[in-house]
Amino acid sequence: MQLNHLDLPVPDVAATAAFFTTHFGFRLVDTRGNNGFALLLGEGGFALVLTRRRTAGAQDYPDNFHIGFLVDSDAAVHAAHARLQAAGVTDLPPVSFQRGATLFYVHAPGGILVEVSHRSPG
Repeated sequence: MQLNHLDLPVPDVAATAAFFTTHFGFRLVDTRGNNGFALLLGEGGFALVLTRRRTAGAQDYPDNFHIGFLVDSDAAVHAAHARLQAAGVTDLPPVSFQRGATLFYVHAPGGILVEVSHRSPG
């Protein structure tokens, strides 16, 4: 079985879509409604679906819920971090080494926690 898509409810579909296309290489394929739906395609055909949350207030994602991106090297982690920092992304903690990986976390619009990491072999 192959993972086909992930559908995330967010308060501002356009802002979240722009974050993932600008910073994570997704391609916007389709939008529908008035900021109600966006289909983004990433590497390997993975689809990230963003839908407008129907209720007001903050999204309550479970503790530790996040999207994780693996990159090819520690240098790629640092490069991704530098690109986000240069783009003015706020609340960007420094790159760290945790649980055998070089990584950092960043919040996308809508409260989605995103991890960028490289795990060294062994």
